[in-house]
Amino acid sequence: MVRPARRDVVVLGSTGSIGTQALEIVRRDPDRFRVVAITAGGGNPELFEQQAAELRAAYPGLYAGLGEEASTEAAALPCDVVLNGITGAVGLRPTLAALDAGNVLALANKESLIVGGPLVTGRAAPGQIVPVDSEHSALAQCLRGGSAEEVHKLVLTASGGPFRGRTATELADVTVDEALAHPTWDMGPVVTINSATLVNKGLEVIEAHLLFGVPIERIEVVVHPTSVVHSMVEFVDGSTMVQASPPTMLIPIALGLAWPDRVPGTAPAVDWTRPQTWEFFPLDDEAFPAVELAKRAALTGGTAPAVYNAANEVCVEEFRRGRLPFARIVPTIAAVLARHDVRSVGAEARTVEDVLAADAWARSEAAGIAQDAATGGEQQ
Repeated sequence: MVRPARRDVVVLGSTGSIGTQALEIVRRDPDRFRVVAITAGGGNPELFEQQAAELRAAYPGLYAGLGEEASTEAAALPCDVVLNGITGAVGLRPTLAALDAGNVLALANKESLIVGGPLVTGRAAPGQIVPVDSEHSALAQCLRGGSAEEVHKLVLTASGGPFRGRTATELADVTVDEALAHPTWDMGPVVTINSATLVNKGLEVIEAHLLFGVPIERIEVVVHPTSVVHSMVEFVDGSTMVQASPPTMLIPIALGLAWPDRVPGTAPAVDWTRPQTWEFFPLDDEAFPAVELAKRAALTGGTAPAVYNAANEVCVEEFRRGRLPFARIVPTIAAVLARHDVRSVGAEARTVEDVLAADAWARSEAAGIAQDAATGGEQQ
């Protein structure tokens, strides 16, 4: 077998969960991948300095920098693939920079696609964005099995998070530690809390719609507690293709870096010598309304998805600081979206400035609602 040519890689968010695992993949296969730049937000400067020192020893001339500006600059460097592992809407400008430079974008920063919407998809050449989220990587793999005309439905799997099976009433007194105790995945705190509220799955529905062009009404979420089946594609003849592996982000990250090729030995496969039981359950939209709320935002269009994401980012931070109850996160997002629809603030997403204005407005509104909640004021 002919060995693929070595790829030059830029890793944005190198100290986070996605970034550290990407560097692990690079270390394993230095003949296949070479890091030319790393950036991070500055939350773990000690680790970043360690990474920069190690990588500069192996790859002289490595670019290393902290902050959004550094990430935007690094994303535009000549390379084969930019892995955007940044968390949050701050990843939008780096995403656009990578696309404008003609680099392949391995996208783990779903928020940049969601808030940017057509701004992002309109700048991407066919095949230029490779999904790194495990669910969307699974969908991309399954979609190899048929043409676009043969696809009937995309089915995203959700573990259900740490509170699967609880009623809305039983979520009233959830603590931060409980929300961070994910049963199957080891992720950063923001994504883990998003998984507990199922906001993460709502964001993923919007992401799937934008990535694959499938209408919102033909994207479904099903609860699969063991997280072995990462997502499915149902075709028009009634057949369904699934992508399965034990829960790990190493496979979608490696595939994102090497797409369309696979990296041998990335992670262990399912052990078929042991009994396997795969269970699937319908999503409880009453206890976890975040997915339906995200679908409504996607159907509204314009900057509504950006508002959904921005309001959630504020709510998660307020919850982590003990200033907003867990059960108020999604209602607060809904309240901000309702105000957005009434006031039509930044309703169109024609420019980056439109998106950022809506983002800033939503953050301010969410913070105000959270403050009212903390002081016993109005919730709407």
